[in-house]
Amino acid sequence: MKRMFLIAIVLVTISSSCHRNAITGRNQLSLIPESEVQAMAFTQYKEFMTTNPAVPAANKDAAMVSRVGNNIIGAIKKYYAEKGLSKELESFQWEVNLVNNKEPNAWCMPGGKIVVYTGILPLTQNEAALAVVMGHEVAHALARHGNERMSQGLFQQMGGLALSAALSSKPAETQNLFMTSYGIGTNIGVMLPFSRKNELEADKLGLMFSALAGYDPREAIAFWQRMSKASSGNKPPEFLSTHPADETRIAELEKIMEETVKQFYKK
Repeated sequence: MKRMFLIAIVLVTISSSCHRNAITGRNQLSLIPESEVQAMAFTQYKEFMTTNPAVPAANKDAAMVSRVGNNIIGAIKKYYAEKGLSKELESFQWEVNLVNNKEPNAWCMPGGKIVVYTGILPLTQNEAALAVVMGHEVAHALARHGNERMSQGLFQQMGGLALSAALSSKPAETQNLFMTSYGIGTNIGVMLPFSRKNELEADKLGLMFSALAGYDPREAIAFWQRMSKASSGNKPPEFLSTHPADETRIAELEKIMEETVKQFYKK
């Protein structure tokens, strides 16, 4: 009887904590209000940038990252406006920075804080591939994949505690969960993997955003091939610990590429 009661509580908690995402249209486990996630994100971002200063804007690579990022952001704002979803972006405080770090990595926090590591530029090699990477990372934020992962972590590790309660009773563990959920850090293998569904959503939306921003989305294929090759025989780059690059992903990209180019890419 006690077990059945606990199962009932779990089912009620899950059903009452689902959020329908405006951009993906699917229901997600969301134990944490997005406002709380973004507040925590802005704090963590500030701390990260304090210890990882941005490459000066006058630097050509920093200027390129800023240009591509702002083009992606502009395309997203326009797309959301056309869909009547501008309210979804009201709390976003967009910012784009390049930081000196040899790891091939990039991420976008909830609320629009985007960071690209210098270590990924030799693999992107051009602006279109960089746009694919940035579009993919922003798509994760817009689709609230990090919130979904963190909610799952809170449920599994802390019994579904509210974020405020978790921060109060287990601050170190909760901050750790946040960092691993959003892919922020430098230790290979500590990041929580996105689900295949999350990855396919981010791939599809990322391609669309890069195309809408005027970048050829077909560069995604060559980029993921380079990323896959970079991991051959070695530990995977940190970016790949949360973003598996394999034949399956490339095959899925190829399935949607023609339609993406036709519908969204205006030369």
